Amino acid sequence: MIRRVALIVLVLALWGGAVLRDRLDTWVDSARLPPFLIETSVEMRDRTGALMRVFPVEDGRVRLALRLDQVDPAYLKMLVAYEDKRFFRHKGVDVLALMRAAGQALMSGRVVSGGSTLTMQTARLLENSGTGRWAGKLRQIRLALALERRLSKEEILTLYLTHAPYGGALEGLRAGSLAWFGKEPRRLTMAEAALLVALPQAPESRRPDRYAKAAETARALVLARADAPAQSRLAPVPRQMRPFVRRAPHLADQLRASNPLAGRHDVTLDARLQEQMEELAARAVRGQVAGVSAAVVVADHRSGEVLASVGSPAYSARGGALGFVDMTRSLRSPGSTLKPFVYAMAFDQGLAQPDTLIDDSPTVFGRYAPQNFDGQFRGELTVREALQLSLNIPPVMLMQELGPARLMGLMRQGGAVPQLTGKPGLAVVLGGVGLTLNDLVQLYGGLAQGGVVHPLIWEQGQTHPVRRILSQKAAWQVSHILASIAPPAGAATTRDIAYKTGTSYGHRDAWAVGFDGAHVIGVWLGRPDGTPVPGAFGGALAAPLLFEAFGRIASQPTPLPPPPPDTLLLSTAALPVPLQRFRSRDALFAKPASAPEVRFPPDGAVLRRDDETLSLKLAAGVLPLTVLVDGVPVVTGLNRRETLLSMGEPGFSRISVIDARGQSASVQIRLQSR
Repeated sequence: MIRRVALIVLVLALWGGAVLRDRLDTWVDSARLPPFLIETSVEMRDRTGALMRVFPVEDGRVRLALRLDQVDPAYLKMLVAYEDKRFFRHKGVDVLALMRAAGQALMSGRVVSGGSTLTMQTARLLENSGTGRWAGKLRQIRLALALERRLSKEEILTLYLTHAPYGGALEGLRAGSLAWFGKEPRRLTMAEAALLVALPQAPESRRPDRYAKAAETARALVLARADAPAQSRLAPVPRQMRPFVRRAPHLADQLRASNPLAGRHDVTLDARLQEQMEELAARAVRGQVAGVSAAVVVADHRSGEVLASVGSPAYSARGGALGFVDMTRSLRSPGSTLKPFVYAMAFDQGLAQPDTLIDDSPTVFGRYAPQNFDGQFRGELTVREALQLSLNIPPVMLMQELGPARLMGLMRQGGAVPQLTGKPGLAVVLGGVGLTLNDLVQLYGGLAQGGVVHPLIWEQGQTHPVRRILSQKAAWQVSHILASIAPPAGAATTRDIAYKTGTSYGHRDAWAVGFDGAHVIGVWLGRPDGTPVPGAFGGALAAPLLFEAFGRIASQPTPLPPPPPDTLLLSTAALPVPLQRFRSRDALFAKPASAPEVRFPPDGAVLRRDDETLSLKLAAGVLPLTVLVDGVPVVTGLNRRETLLSMGEPGFSRISVIDARGQSASVQIRLQSR
């Protein structure tokens, strides 16, 4: 009773009593205000401002920063009309409302209406105090009067809309609007606005996902006060709380860790494209063996801006795939994806041109004897064909002339950070080095940009100096060759894409990296723990995913650029003589290759014709080989030194073999009938 009388006396003093005014001013001015600058959730937003990630604050609460210009004016009008119609006229306390509340309390013996203003409610939210008890009211009155003396009405309203509860762990209008309606509070329907006005008064007992009827009743009262159209009351209330968006979680974690004091990260990503790439990565691992993960990076190579970054198909350890590991930044063996850069350096150094002939035959480089992926050798063919077929011997031959350190230098100049234990060797060109998917995407962006690398950037406003790694001519020549590689079977798009696949040793990594005139995309599949994935090939797994990713970017492809003016577009025969056929420096001083030899059957042998075939064993010579029997070719393009010959009738026969350089050998044998 004493507290009620004290409140009435205070109200009378506020109404016009001059006797206590000085003391009241002292009482208000001495009030210790709670802090205004409270922690709000860190946000990550895409290039258009769309929300991509929200980090909760203490106790898992989501409290989003807000400005009044982010709020629908109709909502603000409805809020003031319902909660505090004299908000813009009073000094923090609505004396008429308090007198009404006090009178009702004296008449009924209990609190019937609170009489709290929005400023008083803000004071309660700031200090996290009680609601409608008289002691709480006195404290709220004091804080409300103090707030009004130090802040503008707009600032007070902003504080209220930042702290007001909306059920569960939601604080603030933006959190409530996003969770219940999936949208920012810029444009709300009358029904949506009314529910968001009603919720803070009883955020748990009016939660629409649990107490739909109570939510509808509270909303109806707000709509009635706002004189809203009748149809607004017919709209259903939301029956579940929407989860907050969580796009590019690996990148969001990385950015927050690198700058923990930033309240907002504006990234270069496109939220729509990011969602599509995440769905694509998730679909790519369905049906794969356990533990397989996938990663995708999409960038605009004209600026270096990353448009999508998928570190794994699922941000969890589900399926044993170690989804928390960001595979865009993990070191892996790049397989054959570095071969284009070796050819481009060879073009720049004058060692070869696209139509230069090069030998694909068994070659030993010291103790290193690389093999082609299929175990076959093609003999002499053009550099263009060698790159299209992704053969191993030709780029290793070029690497021997250039030196592995030159390739390592090119990668570092392009902003990549290759990892290698010991000195670089020839195996670097076949994937014997550690690179990340981001590294490869950045380097291939340099190919697409005529040899100039724009370093990848993830946050808006970032700038980095560009770096030239190749001449414009060499970059175009390699790009032109890569663009002539046929798309994978069933490709989602037939657009003009220059691309290269790669498979690391032991089928641990499957790669595909490609570009058109505007975008560069990199795709990786494998197991994060480095264990093999049987049957995993870049061409079979990653390439279809790459083309599907390009199909999601835009309906119309951006064409690749035309050749630079100084580009040689000549056939093999029209090239200068030194460029017609690749010769290593050692080959210039080496003895001519040995002519082929027929090891079996020996010359003059008499053989019994026991079956229809004869085993032919050869030595030396340059592959591929051609075998003739009595002057008639019976085997052509032979890429090994052993085969079976179908023989004719008994009698004398001459077997001849001719190698790729025209050197030959022959033996004469006699076949006897059984």
